[in-house]
Amino acid sequence: MVSESWERAKSGVTRFFGRRGAGRNAEDELRAARAELERARATGDAGAQAAVQARVRQRLEEVFRADPQAVEELGRLLSDLAPEAARTYLHLVSGGVYHGPVFQGSHIHGGITFQVPPAPDRAGTSSARPDQVPAVTVPFSNRTAELAVLDEALGARAAVGSRPGSVDIGVLDGLPGVGKTTMAWQWAARVRDTFPDGQLYVDFAALRDRAAPETAAGADVSEALAMCLRSLPGGDDGIPGSLAERTNLFRSRSADLRLLLVLDDVSQPAQVRALIPKGPGSAVLVTSRHRLGELALDGARLIYVRPLDEQGGLALLRDRCGAEATEAEPDAAKRLVALCGGLPVALQIAAARLAADEGLTMTALAAELDDEAGRLTGLALDGDELSVSAVLGPSYRLLPPDAARLYRLLGWLPSRVFDGGVAAVAADIGTSDATRLLRRLAKASLVEAVGDGRFRMHGLVRLHARECAAQEEAETEQAALVERVSSHYLALTACADRALRRDRLRIVDLTDLLRTAEDPFAAADGPAPLEWLDTERSAVLAVLRAAARHGLHTPAWQLAEVFTVLFLYRRYSGAWKDSLELGAEAAAAAAATADTAGQVAQATAAEARLRSLLSRPLLDLGENDRAGAELERAVALADASGHPVLRASVQEFLGRYRDLFEPTRAAEAYRRSLELNELAGETRGAAIAAYFLGCAQDAQGDHEEALATLRRARGELENREEPDLRMAARVTLAIGVVHDHLGDTGEAVRELREAARALGEVGAAHYEAQALVHLADIAGRTGGDDDLVRAWLSRAVEIHEAAGNGLAEGLRQRLEDLGG
Repeated sequence: MVSESWERAKSGVTRFFGRRGAGRNAEDELRAARAELERARATGDAGAQAAVQARVRQRLEEVFRADPQAVEELGRLLSDLAPEAARTYLHLVSGGVYHGPVFQGSHIHGGITFQVPPAPDRAGTSSARPDQVPAVTVPFSNRTAELAVLDEALGARAAVGSRPGSVDIGVLDGLPGVGKTTMAWQWAARVRDTFPDGQLYVDFAALRDRAAPETAAGADVSEALAMCLRSLPGGDDGIPGSLAERTNLFRSRSADLRLLLVLDDVSQPAQVRALIPKGPGSAVLVTSRHRLGELALDGARLIYVRPLDEQGGLALLRDRCGAEATEAEPDAAKRLVALCGGLPVALQIAAARLAADEGLTMTALAAELDDEAGRLTGLALDGDELSVSAVLGPSYRLLPPDAARLYRLLGWLPSRVFDGGVAAVAADIGTSDATRLLRRLAKASLVEAVGDGRFRMHGLVRLHARECAAQEEAETEQAALVERVSSHYLALTACADRALRRDRLRIVDLTDLLRTAEDPFAAADGPAPLEWLDTERSAVLAVLRAAARHGLHTPAWQLAEVFTVLFLYRRYSGAWKDSLELGAEAAAAAAATADTAGQVAQATAAEARLRSLLSRPLLDLGENDRAGAELERAVALADASGHPVLRASVQEFLGRYRDLFEPTRAAEAYRRSLELNELAGETRGAAIAAYFLGCAQDAQGDHEEALATLRRARGELENREEPDLRMAARVTLAIGVVHDHLGDTGEAVRELREAARALGEVGAAHYEAQALVHLADIAGRTGGDDDLVRAWLSRAVEIHEAAGNGLAEGLRQRLEDLGG
């Protein structure tokens, strides 16, 4: 209900508006103005809106000119209408600006905001040195490098006096909550004596929060100028109404002063340009969530503030929680830093929770935050009043609709690092549109460009985007996105697979998918397929997991099979194991849910293939019993599938397992593999089976027979229409080992050196390391050059360490024994 006093005040405003109205009916006039304004807004007619506002403003100005005392009367009336309204400086009817206390009432008669300028207060002309930058009230122990950059870019030049007319500008930008504002305040405190005429501070976020919807563009800049002018010599005296006049007056008043101006939470370059003081040696320090690259044209130094690294995050926890508490749970403290992604606001919330709850340990909090689904909820205090979501919310809400949608969908993307093509697939839009929107998100510091056309999303930002997607997107959209992205990575990985080795055994038939897919590796300037696979390793694994989680069984096993090509060249045993486990389980699920016998047969063959391959990383990781169990299952599945080449391949893998644990039976499996390949007309498979048979014969002491078998295998591999140089180099390695066993050291060294060279050239680093270790062994027995031995072993250690292989440790000990 409307109170009686409010009705009386409203009637008073109506009577006031009608004074000196030459008999006009003020109530009707205001009602008509309001109706006209609402019609103009409904049709989007900006010109009509401006005309109404101008007419109302002119009527008020007529009253003020005719009766100066009317200002005070209107002030009293509006105070009755809105007694709790803030006293601020805003536009009259979205137009010219007046200085002085303002009574901003409710939106009366068409959303007009009445503002009343009293006579200037001469008491506001204080010449006291301004010192407005807020104090840092918490320990500050990070950002040494960034503070040093600010010292060099702003402080050092100001301290010695810059060139005439020079004013330096520094811009701190980065994602919300990264600590830009605190760093700016800290630096201002450090250089307080460098700017003898004071420090001015403007918080543009506060100005935006106060601004009425009808406030004209540039009102925040105009109000900021008024704030600064009142703090400089001259105070309130003569502050003009227009933005241009205020800008000129600010330049004049600051011309002989050396000032530091800190502008916090700037969103537009124009907010900075109008507030650059003129005094030589002055400086402007800007913080922004946006990449204000345009200010580089004004000579600004752009400084990107990144999340804290592990040591920086631990230092923050020690500052907030105490060194004793942090050192008591070192692993949990490191885990908290990782879960917070080094984002200071998140770490501060975590520290505050620990301080407020004496029973909460770092270990318990880390366990709570380890669950992605509840991490953002756990990083909040007092509900949502202080939370990571609240910090990120304003940046998200300022995005245009198409960028906001892409932001939400990127939260569902399985990988944190992606390029424009992946983003386009995620949002089901064109690549050029996706790239444009990614640049918009990067400018808002919601994604970070990491080079080579790729972008990265901070872990907590990604969770916030996912939270927004869950609230605003259709329930089916996440599964649809994962399916689109899985298909995208399947096509690219399959193209890379075929670019590296066309005649490898594959169960999957992707003819239809690849017929319409663009092959980037076929272009003259396209990426190297092996390097692309290596770069995208984490992304492909993430997509595999997402596909399996969403029940996309067939795409999951297909992706696992074609992805295997990477691990044939780069032996990342842990990642290969994860990929094959996901693929094998997906193939089993695909067979169980298949609609036709053909689909069952293909999925069964795929499971056999993937489980036989799985034995290799399992053996690398020392899981020998499990490797044997997987091979037994693979043999049964392959026989059930009736696929002759697959059966031959599985027998080959069985022989390799027996090499280690049942060497007397290894040759049996290899001979069976050779027979099946020859029956199927698979010459490459037969050559590979012959290679492994030769190795088994050598292990059993049949060195001459082994040498003949291996030479036959190498000839078949080298003389194919498409030579398999990688496998041929592996055979050369085996031939070198046989020569060593025959006592022909010189020929052994020659073959092993050639094998190491060839394997290095084709990217088969794991086997290159084997050849180098054999060379080192021979040199150790025969008194070879220690420098060469150190070089061979050092390279082998480097290879095994890069792959996470435990063999590196023993080789490193050999190096130490050699003094290398």
